[in-house]
Amino acid sequence: MNVQNSSRFTMTIDMAVLKSLGINLYSNAAAVLAELVANAYDADATLVQIEWRRKRSAVIVSDDGCGMTPDELNDRFLVTGYPKREIEGTHSAIWDRPFMGRKGIGKLSVFSIADEVTIYTTKDGVSIGCKIVADDLNKSIRRGELYRPDEVGVPEEYSKQGTTLVLEQLKSKRVDLTAMALRKRLARRFDVLDQKSRREGGFKIEVDGERLTFEDRQDLKELEYVWEFGEERLSANALPKVVKRFILPQCNVDGRDDWTVRGWIGTASTPSDLTKDDEAGSLKNVMIQARKRPIHEGILDKLDFTRVFGNYVTGQVEADFLDASDSEDIATSDRQRLIEDDERVQALQRFLREAFKRASDQWNAERPKQKAVEAFEEFPQLKRWHDSLDEWQQKSARKIIGTITALPMEAKLERAQRASLYRHGVLAFARVGLRKNAEDLDQLASVEAEELLKLLGAQGEYEASLWVDILRSRVEAIQQLKKLADNNELERALQEHLFDNLYLLDPAWEHATGDKHMEEDIRTIDPDVLAVDDQGNSLRWRFDIRYRTVAQSHVIVELKRSNRTLSIDELSEQGQKYYTALRSILKQQNRTSHRIEVVFVLGSAPRVPSSHALQGSVEYTELEFKKFNGRYVLYNELIRNAHEQYGAYLAAATQANQLEELLASLEE
Repeated sequence: MNVQNSSRFTMTIDMAVLKSLGINLYSNAAAVLAELVANAYDADATLVQIEWRRKRSAVIVSDDGCGMTPDELNDRFLVTGYPKREIEGTHSAIWDRPFMGRKGIGKLSVFSIADEVTIYTTKDGVSIGCKIVADDLNKSIRRGELYRPDEVGVPEEYSKQGTTLVLEQLKSKRVDLTAMALRKRLARRFDVLDQKSRREGGFKIEVDGERLTFEDRQDLKELEYVWEFGEERLSANALPKVVKRFILPQCNVDGRDDWTVRGWIGTASTPSDLTKDDEAGSLKNVMIQARKRPIHEGILDKLDFTRVFGNYVTGQVEADFLDASDSEDIATSDRQRLIEDDERVQALQRFLREAFKRASDQWNAERPKQKAVEAFEEFPQLKRWHDSLDEWQQKSARKIIGTITALPMEAKLERAQRASLYRHGVLAFARVGLRKNAEDLDQLASVEAEELLKLLGAQGEYEASLWVDILRSRVEAIQQLKKLADNNELERALQEHLFDNLYLLDPAWEHATGDKHMEEDIRTIDPDVLAVDDQGNSLRWRFDIRYRTVAQSHVIVELKRSNRTLSIDELSEQGQKYYTALRSILKQQNRTSHRIEVVFVLGSAPRVPSSHALQGSVEYTELEFKKFNGRYVLYNELIRNAHEQYGAYLAAATQANQLEELLASLEE
């Protein structure tokens, strides 16, 4: 029955207030319906039922709470800014629940999603109803008149104890939710999914006749690790079976006994797990609750927390001290954010930042163990590489592979990106591993995820492949030298090979100074200076190889075919000519302090004159070579010395081939 001409209800509100605190304040249906659920909780309801009638463009919210008399409807519900805690106290009358509501403006949220709202309420057997039409309300406000909602009769289905709100003429852009999506979003907003019976004051929420349970909590389903403040409170049945649980013992904020937190923070397996469910919305935030309802939904952005850990985090933290009735109200009008410069908010941010650090440290220690197993399953070659390592290396190898596996990746490029990082990680590990230093390996493996990413990225493809390149070049140089000597190749081939690999002659000649020449005419050293002997005779010679070391030692290398046998006298004569020619040049350049060394490379030991063969052949050889600061080495000796000097490389040659096969497989 419509009795609008004799309505006894009056609604007083300014148009600016309606726009600021109602129509424009809330952007989604879940936030609006959360306000109505909070009202039902404060009204001592034990059951709230939400019917999502999309075809009829209506939402119906019913509760079995205390209901309202006509005066209470007028003086409480229809008054904007009703200070509930100042008038009614801080707790509900029947179940002694701490009131969720405070400002008395949440009721205006309904106008952000509906143009027509009908209220039916029954208390002590008396039912009343009224209807608010947004257009009529706007007109009354513009005319400066009081708005009188239409008084309506109460259908029998809504005449039971409690209150029902029927929201009609819904705004499609703001209510584009399925019933399942609404369930998931409401379940995360309230810490009221308890198992108490109605007689014990339990509070249940139903959507389309199905009760909300922990099964609707998508954030809990995605957890891989969870940290609870103080003690375990989450039901094991609500968590994945494989979740790992930890306790954060510190619960007092700023050391104050009256500023305590409860709840939990947790991490998903990948960041995308927190955003993959469109119905649940993004779970990539920590919900701050006070008095069992949301009071701040985006605190992660305020923590200035830059570790990779922050990309995986979700959570629900209860901090009732933020909404203490005897303290200033610091919630924004939509009760989804807090005033950031309040000392309580800043203290909570500091507290959570430290909690995040502790949890992150445990996460960085535990997660790579699990992730390494996953990597070995996806890339069997990595498992074979790991198993081939010495036992003392395997723990560090698992850690670095697990850390790489745990890094967040873009979904479309994930496998390729991760394979590339595995390559870098294996190469970095191999270079450090060659030092046989467990401490160095532990240090590499203990680098946190974000720092490891920088480290591997900084090395790049060139630097990362350097170890394999050096290893391969050393092995090939030694093998090629042996082949050239065995085949009695021409001096030219040997000359070029030794010129390119001077370390084969002496490991100290590893790093060239830039002054290195092959088959050089002595006259080109300094065209303005003429090389002469002690009698002033002009000297003209060609050096196979001339090399100046960092220590200003000039080395002349003369190569002979491996099957050629020479006498000591022949070598001595040639060596003295080389020595005399270069010394003459250096003397005229005023570089007399520079040392000169002449080295002959031979296939066999030089012949000693018969006159000295039986008496002091060794002494004779030394005396002759001393004249020009010379020495000789045999090709076989070079190869043997190379084996000794680069034995570690040769011993690792097989391992290097296996390593390259692994790296190649990670490029596929």
